[in-house]
Amino acid sequence: MARRREDLLTAEDFRRAARRRLPRLFFDYIDGAAGDEITARRNCAAFAQIALQPRALRDVSDRSPGSRFLGGSFDLPLMLGPIGSLGMFRAGAETDAIRTAHRFGIPVCLSAFAMTGPEDMPEPPRPGDAWQLYVLKERGRTGAIVDRIAAAGFGTLFVTVDTAVSGLRERDIRNGLRRITRPNPAMLCDMARHPRWLLDLVRVWPPQMGIARGWPEAGRSYLEQAAYLAGQIDPSFDRRGLEWLRARWKGRLVVKGVLHPDDARVCLDAGADAMVVSNHGGRQLDGAPATIAALPAIAAAVASRAEVLLDGGIRRGADVVKALSLGADACLLGRAYVFALAAAGEAGLAACLGHLRQEFDTALALLGKVSPADLGPEDVSAGWA
Repeated sequence: MARRREDLLTAEDFRRAARRRLPRLFFDYIDGAAGDEITARRNCAAFAQIALQPRALRDVSDRSPGSRFLGGSFDLPLMLGPIGSLGMFRAGAETDAIRTAHRFGIPVCLSAFAMTGPEDMPEPPRPGDAWQLYVLKERGRTGAIVDRIAAAGFGTLFVTVDTAVSGLRERDIRNGLRRITRPNPAMLCDMARHPRWLLDLVRVWPPQMGIARGWPEAGRSYLEQAAYLAGQIDPSFDRRGLEWLRARWKGRLVVKGVLHPDDARVCLDAGADAMVVSNHGGRQLDGAPATIAALPAIAAAVASRAEVLLDGGIRRGADVVKALSLGADACLLGRAYVFALAAAGEAGLAACLGHLRQEFDTALALLGKVSPADLGPEDVSAGWA
């Protein structure tokens, strides 16, 4: 029996519901990771190894979960991270994500692989709202994308730097996703077994990639355009390339995909305003460390000269508390919010964020703190391997 929508609260609740609703091709794309998926599991497992230190006899009657990062004041130290192909999981999912994020007082970063173009935002970008960039082999085209993002009103650019080559995601390989530009008969049969998803996507068929508008060589379908864009990512992008981008982009520059303190220092030297401690959700190099395990050394290397955000494994409000205690300024949600959108649309995402907000506030209070700014290493003890 299908669960009622009001029973769906946690990331795992929504994951199970999304698995029922989506064709295997698309569920595995969200849920899967590189290799044996060790790093994807490690991201979550490392949070479970961190103990919170509750404190009693503290006045926590006047709490505020608000936080400042990326040039704005937000109702939670949280943002929705960039997720490729989001609009393929539910029609209008990108619009739902933007509107729900704004309603909860948090920013959102749109993926370079979004079906929405930078100029197609359903609401004007707000402070902290960002666009993700992959630097392409053709610098002229990259510069044109940067100009579009700036002209659309975005003040923050996330450049993803952990994709010199694409990770080997074996679920995608087995499902045929890595080599197709249009669905084959087996995929069409699987899609037909998920009529709610199929009827929903018909409303926006044929899907296309917003950033590829005006690129006839990229093809006409989303799958063709996604394959084309992935093939254009520049594997030679290095610190000189980052310096070029810093000079080209006049707004706030965030480098996403940092796991080593030395790389954090390179980002600082190149003029980055912030960085995201990220292993791409375990989707690139299997065996890489959990992001929460890498965070303290990177936060120490940065030493407040830039903001440090974290993604990977965030499933609970307490996970956000743990990350902030270990040096993060804010966290990005990934799979957790995508499962909610895929399973139940805007209402699902609102339920997911509402429950996560309650968890965060509860953990904050039981630690004896009234604000995210009060959190520190004394609030946690870590025992990861």
